[in-house]
Amino acid sequence: MKSKIQFILCLLLTSNLLLAQKTTDPYNQNEELGKVRWLRDYDTAIALAKKENKDVLILFQEVPGCSTCRNYGHNVLSHPLMVEAIENSFIPLAIFNNKGGKDAQILRKYNEPSWNNPVVRIVDSNGDDVVKRIGNDYSALRLCESMQQAIEEKGQKIPKYINLLAQELSVKKAHKAYYKMSCFWSGEKELGKLTDVLNTESGFINYSEVVEVTYDPKELTKKALDTYATSNGMIVIDNQQSYQSSSKDTHYYLQQTKFKYIPLTKIQQTKINSALGDGKPTLHFLSPTQLKWFKAIKNNTDEVLFHISFAKAWTKKSKGKGAI
Repeated sequence: MKSKIQFILCLLLTSNLLLAQKTTDPYNQNEELGKVRWLRDYDTAIALAKKENKDVLILFQEVPGCSTCRNYGHNVLSHPLMVEAIENSFIPLAIFNNKGGKDAQILRKYNEPSWNNPVVRIVDSNGDDVVKRIGNDYSALRLCESMQQAIEEKGQKIPKYINLLAQELSVKKAHKAYYKMSCFWSGEKELGKLTDVLNTESGFINYSEVVEVTYDPKELTKKALDTYATSNGMIVIDNQQSYQSSSKDTHYYLQQTKFKYIPLTKIQQTKINSALGDGKPTLHFLSPTQLKWFKAIKNNTDEVLFHISFAKAWTKKSKGKGAI
């Protein structure tokens, strides 16, 4: 009995220590760290990884650092959905590569150079790499793909919002196509179902209802897209010079729901709109914070956010009364 009580007390003490561990403040931290809440103690991160059955995502970063370090903070670690993926699927840990003390100890443990450009390692609760070290590639796509791989290696399902994020990041140059139909609401619903369609938009060409489709030509050919459209009763439009968008009609099904009050990327809007039109589940398209915001909406007095810049909308929601 005595040993059992001691074990319970030990667990409680460990839990309290973990809860007491401070993270960095995304609204008041060096730009090299982006908008992620980072732990700063390696042992605490490893203990928390064991407790929550997660891997640790370690950022080895020069703080303050060079332009490459600052750009990584701005361009990679500040995207809201990258932050969501790092904070919810991993234990985030920042190790400064230009400091002494515990930072220098962990730097030596992983044989990482000091005063270096950003490096990311994803390690398990034993501190061992689970995916290849990320160095000399400072793209958001590289980090996102490594997170996907780490989640799969753990035998877990990759959240849909992370897959959609990776899909958007992988597009080098999107193409557009235009289709005429009797109702652009149903046209958006049908065209948005295609996996490699990134966005749909309702509009007019010569007073006819049309849908502008943004798609990834690496994965979906124009011929295949045309074939799908015509098989669903649509007409291919080659001359789109007179195209005019109609914001009040774009993503019509989404606009009839609470989804319009939360920040959404273009691909999230498109997939949610199509699913709503077909009466299919939609909440799996959201990140954890988006889901909390969605569930917290009680009335129609919230600000409509889906149609403005995603980053701007996220900042407004985070700092507004709807923040969680």
